[in-house]
This record gives sequence, structure tokens and C-alpha cells, in this order.
Amino acid sequence: MFESAEIGHEIDKSTFEEEYAKLRTELLEAQFDLIESGTFPVIILAAGMEGAGVIDALTNAHTVLDSRHVVTHATDAPTREETERPRMWRFWRTLPPKGEIGIYVGAWYTTPLIGRILGKTGSADFDRQMQSIKRLENMLATEGALILKFWFHLDKKKQKKRLQKLEESERTKWRIEESPLGGSKHYEEVKSAAEQMMQITGTDQAPWIPVNATNKHYKSLVVMRTILDAIQARLAEPPAEQPVPAPVRVPDIDGKTLLSTLDLSHKLEKESYKKQLEKYQDRLNELVWDKKFRKHSVVLVFEGNDAAGKGGAIRRVIQFLDPRRYRVNQYAAPTEEERAQPYLWRFWRRIPQNGHVGIFDRSWYGRVLVERVEKFCSEADWRRAYGEINDFEAEMSQAGIVVIKFWLAIDKDEQELRFKAREETGYKRYKITDEDWRNREKWDEYTEAVCDMIDYTSTSIAPWTIVEANDKYYARIKVLKTICQQIAKRLK
Repeated sequence: MFESAEIGHEIDKSTFEEEYAKLRTELLEAQFDLIESGTFPVIILAAGMEGAGVIDALTNAHTVLDSRHVVTHATDAPTREETERPRMWRFWRTLPPKGEIGIYVGAWYTTPLIGRILGKTGSADFDRQMQSIKRLENMLATEGALILKFWFHLDKKKQKKRLQKLEESERTKWRIEESPLGGSKHYEEVKSAAEQMMQITGTDQAPWIPVNATNKHYKSLVVMRTILDAIQARLAEPPAEQPVPAPVRVPDIDGKTLLSTLDLSHKLEKESYKKQLEKYQDRLNELVWDKKFRKHSVVLVFEGNDAAGKGGAIRRVIQFLDPRRYRVNQYAAPTEEERAQPYLWRFWRRIPQNGHVGIFDRSWYGRVLVERVEKFCSEADWRRAYGEINDFEAEMSQAGIVVIKFWLAIDKDEQELRFKAREETGYKRYKITDEDWRNREKWDEYTEAVCDMIDYTSTSIAPWTIVEANDKYYARIKVLKTICQQIAKRLK
């Protein structure tokens, strides 16, 4: 895999300066075209052998670009805030919007590579980590990102000589002293891990480009030329249509669905409701203050029919919680800033830290519900979203987050009664709009979308809880009871 990067390339200073002057003009022009188009972001990722000069090569590329529209991120040890959330959280927060460039040194590969090189991660675990990264990059690319990944390579003798030179200088010896890989003594391990990494994650959508790093002039020109060619080629391409995954669903034999067979007649008397409400609110408060909960957090997802009582259920959940330890996130149509990012970006930003509760009144499921039914996105987008959502929730669960999802269901007659009651109640009129009435005309389409959503995204780590919500008292208690049970189960 590194054969082409082993070939020596020599470029003298005068040739470099001549080519560099030409490239800097073309690259800057390409960047302005990118900014003006605003149709895709560019993600440049660089990693390589110690002493290969990864940062130097990127610096040359960065200095010719308009710095207002390019940001470089070096992967340092995660902060405390970052360690209390899923590993990918800190990278999602830094993704460049459409029209801009993000440069990453190591990025999401750094931690897995170090673990593999130092023998802390086995081959199978490393493979799983790489497969997860591959899915992430494929998702970003499908959302439109141009992804370029450079691996800077040195043979063992050249690396040893380069590292000795760095170590002898007071200005650069810190690079060796602070290295987690111990210089050249792990050369073969680095090479082996890099080969495994590139074999798994090198795709047409996110290719690895091996670069011989022996000659600094050659190295810099390869990076600049590759970036230039890739941006120009993408700008020249017509918009591509994404393939639509073939639908796979259980055949409709008897006309029954998960929602049509719900028993919505469940009721709870007011006195019983009051007693159980106090019981489960107290229990929830105890669980959130439990010492074990400091290593966990909770994500509560509330979806449901219009007027199903999501807001009322949420108010009972937070009624006696410390307001410093929860946040209610409400979502409507995405803003301009959010439309310039991958779909899940705005939800990744709101993941709670350890010891906290994140409540989502509407959520990432909008893509497979309202966006699907109202055709706000393509069929390819919402069909692809099932797998992306499952990956998102799996990452949260692996990081210690308890993901609890509710669908609050009411029938069509009950919804009509609640709509009319809202229109007649002064302080509830803001809750009802013409759009709510229009949505009733698509009841069957929404029902089909909900059934598909539950079929494809109810997993062992993040199952859906269907709440029979014709009776608000019954629904609120079922929600609170389920939350307490799920948190207690995780804290055992």
C-alpha cells in the first residue's frame, strides 16, 4: 500500500517556488469559487509517520487560503467536557459548513491508531472502530462533503534520521518528548496499523492519498495540487442524484399495524394519578442524584401525534428536577446555519454531559416523519436516515447515555377534540395552527411513516416505548415509570 510513497521524489527550491506561486493563485481562486457556490464543505484530514512533517505541509496549504473561511483543528487530549460525551461529539461540533474548509490533524483516527499501535486495542476492536469511522465518512460524503485524507510516509531509515535532527534542536525536541508513540521504535506497528486503517476506510467517497514526505517541497506541492484538483473537479460536476435504497418491509397480510392494534382505552383515575405522579417524580429525582449517575446521562426523545400531550408529559418529568441538570430542546424547521451542515449536526450539539438530562421535544426523527411525508427531503435522504440514526444512538449508548424514546399515540377523534379545545382556550390558542388541521388530511401517510420508523429504529439499546395517550393521566405516568425503570436498569 505504501509502495508509491516509498519512491523518492526530489524537487529543488527554485522549482518549488515557481510552482508554489502558480498554485497559490489557482488555489485561492478555487476557494473563492467554493465560497460563492456554497454547495459543499471541504474536509481535509492529515496523519502520518512521526517526523513526516504533517503540520508543515498543511501550513503551506493553509497560508495561501483566505483564513476567514478555513479552520485547522489539531487533535489534542480531550477536555473534561469532551470526555463526558460520545467520542465523536467534539469533531461534529467543528465540522465546516458548506462553502468552507476544515483541516484536521489526526482527527477521529488519532485515538484508535494510538491504541492499536501501543497494543491496547486488538485487531478485531480496531476493525470495528474503523468500520464506524467509515460509516461516518460515507454519511458526510453523501451529505455532500468533499473529503481528502493524506497519509505522510517515511521509510524507517529516513524517519530515524529526521527524528534525530528534531531531537537535537531545542526548538523541536518537544515534538519527540511529547510523542505518545516513542519515536521510531514503533515504526512497524505504525505502518501495520496505518495499512489496516487505509484498507478499511479508504473509499471512493473518502480516499486516502499516500504522500512521500522525504522532500518537503514535493510533499507540500502534492497536498496543494490534490486539494486544488479535487475542489475544481467537484465544482465542475453537475448535482448528483443519490440512489434510493430499495424498501424492505413486512408484507401487509391482514391490514393491521402496530398503531392500529393499540388499546387506547387505558385510563387512570385522578386520585391514583396524583399518588403515582408523586411516587415516580420522587424516584426520578433520586436516580438523577445517585452517585452512579455521574458517569451517565439521559436523552429523552418525545415524538407523537399533534396534541398527543408531549408538552404536558415533559412538564411532569422536569417538575421537581434541578433546572441546572436538564435542558429541554425544541426543534422546528432548520435555520440557515443548520442547513449548511449535515442533518444530525444540530442534534449532536445538544447531547448532555454526564449527570444531566437532555430532553428533545421533536428530534432527529423529523427526517423520517414530517420531512418524509411533506417531501422536504428526498426519498434517498429519509431512507438513508434510519441507519444514520441507529449509528447515532449506538454512539450515545456506548458513551454511557441512556436513550429513552417515546411515541405518544392518540386516535383521530381524540385529536379533533383537543384541537377544538385549544381553539376555545385563550392560553392554548398558540398551540393550534392551520398547519395542524392540514396535517390531519395526511393521517394515513404519517401513520405509515411512524410504523416504518419504529420498525427500523427500535433497537435493543434504544427501543421505542409506545404510549397510549388518549388519557393524559395514564400517558404521563407511563412515561415517568418507563424513565425510572430504564435509568435504574442502567445504574445496576
